[in-house]
Amino acid sequence: MNDQDEISRTLGYADTAMGQIRALKQAATPRNFEVWYTYATGHNQALNQDINETLVREGRLAESDLARVYDKHLSPIRLSEKIDEVGNQIVGEIEQVMSMIDAAIGSSSEFSDSLAGVQEHFNSNADREQLHLIVETLVRATKEVEQANSSLQKRLVDSRQEISTLQENLEVVRTESLTDPLTTLSNRKFFEDSIVRMIEECKNKDMPLSVILTDIDHFKKFNDTFGHLTGDQVLRLVAMAMKNNVKGQDVAARYGGEEFVVLLPKTALTAAVTVADHIRRAVMGKELMRRSTGETLGRVTISLGVATWHKGDTVASLLERADNCLYAAKHAGRNCVVAETALDSEGESKVA
Repeated sequence: MNDQDEISRTLGYADTAMGQIRALKQAATPRNFEVWYTYATGHNQALNQDINETLVREGRLAESDLARVYDKHLSPIRLSEKIDEVGNQIVGEIEQVMSMIDAAIGSSSEFSDSLAGVQEHFNSNADREQLHLIVETLVRATKEVEQANSSLQKRLVDSRQEISTLQENLEVVRTESLTDPLTTLSNRKFFEDSIVRMIEECKNKDMPLSVILTDIDHFKKFNDTFGHLTGDQVLRLVAMAMKNNVKGQDVAARYGGEEFVVLLPKTALTAAVTVADHIRRAVMGKELMRRSTGETLGRVTISLGVATWHKGDTVASLLERADNCLYAAKHAGRNCVVAETALDSEGESKVA
């Protein structure tokens, strides 16, 4: 997608957001605009569902509702708060275990003192009655240590389970931070981290890496005609086609709006073009239906650009080449795949 397309698309989202603010007679604050802009893009499925349910239930969206939606779905401190909460729980659990260990060490120390006292009695040639008292002391001390160790063992088992649960919760938070909520593909942050790592591997191991950049054809018109809920369905359809055609270390991600990207490590350009065409055919092969009425809405198509890493490439240069290929696919009539071999030395399309 070129810069002009990007500008048109984002202005369209902005117009939709302002239209909602005017229609509901809300203040055009940065917070409210962000909520409605995100709603317009359809990026955050949970936010859209929350707003739709509130509108159905209440018939309006009050300022308090907007504040709640923002805090729940968009607040930049929400993720860090989750991580801090889980981290504090883990620290608290470890502190409790350490307290139990300290108590066990104290019991062991007392038991050692008891043994030392017994040794003194034996060295003094204790009589029969004293020996009986010594044995009773040892038995009592041993039982106390056994009880302390049993409590510690149970607490350690419980703590191991608790820490395991907290680790799972932390992993869920981490996964949420790297996953697009609407499509369940990786998000742009995960993609950006992955492509940096993969390019380093290309440099060190001299292995191929290909990139597929794709865009849904006429998505804005489709979204405006049938509504955002149907638009969300289209995005999920494309995401599913991508999931079904990648494997192993491949990364399929939502790049932004209706743009998607696939990273194919250890994959040369020819094989990457094949993967891209499989994705294109999978999307085109699905007939879209409106779930509420069963109405047939036609078929969706996508355009794809494919580029491969060359020595000296940066993240920016590789993605720019893939974007040029995507633009060439759009220019060639859409619903097709264009590889970098179809571009001339200036990055212009050689496709007629």
